[in-house]
Amino acid sequence: MNNESLQTQIALGCSDCGRKEAPYRIPVGRVIAKLDECFATNDMDAAGRLLEYWEAEAVALGDESGELSVVNELLGYYRKIGNSEKGLRAVSRSLELLDALRQGNEVAGATVILNAATTMKAFGKAEEALPLYEKVGAVYTEKLPANDNRFGGFYNNKALALVDAKRYREAEECYRRALAVVENGDVIQPDSAVTYVNMAHLYEVWQPDNEQAITQCLEKAENVLNHPEIQRDSYYAFVCSKCAPSYDYFGFFITAKDLQERAKRIYEGT
Repeated sequence: MNNESLQTQIALGCSDCGRKEAPYRIPVGRVIAKLDECFATNDMDAAGRLLEYWEAEAVALGDESGELSVVNELLGYYRKIGNSEKGLRAVSRSLELLDALRQGNEVAGATVILNAATTMKAFGKAEEALPLYEKVGAVYTEKLPANDNRFGGFYNNKALALVDAKRYREAEECYRRALAVVENGDVIQPDSAVTYVNMAHLYEVWQPDNEQAITQCLEKAENVLNHPEIQRDSYYAFVCSKCAPSYDYFGFFITAKDLQERAKRIYEGT
């Protein structure tokens, strides 16, 4: 499961929406495959050029389905590079396209909404994002089994917005639900490390004197990332680089440096 949503291919059709299909469509599958190559080496500049090129091509062709697939990837990309102007513009466009394609009540469409809500939260609009999270939750609950990995990303990202809204107890419950999903299977997933790190930040603002809870969360995250059976691929590298600044923030400098070095070695293929 990838909570950042950067490598999720959303292929949305329009067979029953009454709109005319574009005569030519962009090669979404090839675009995503090339995008994966960029992320595997952490080449964010190349990823941005690729996505913005194919976004323009989709617009020129009138391929709304293809455009939505690309804009969905751009949401995560703009979060990663911190471009709020383009990120919020992509939020608006993704929601417009979902309405046009009448896909908001489908699982794939809800995943786009989740990505849009997470982008809004990242750029200071947590309160406005919460109704979108509620919509995602309704669709997922109706159409997915309770142990589906997508619930892990949903609960984790909703919790972050709840923390910004100072709804700490609800945020803690969402984090616990996220862990219940991602720790339910046989495969060790790095996503649980992200959740534990996020919980450390929650306790810092909610229960600042509870140093034991903060430390325990960081130790649990480190245990996940050190697990001998965890797959150490490009997504693992992404998670390491995502968690490292938090360890540095809380004063675990050696762990922070180690995680950054792990990510670097994977990206460089060494």
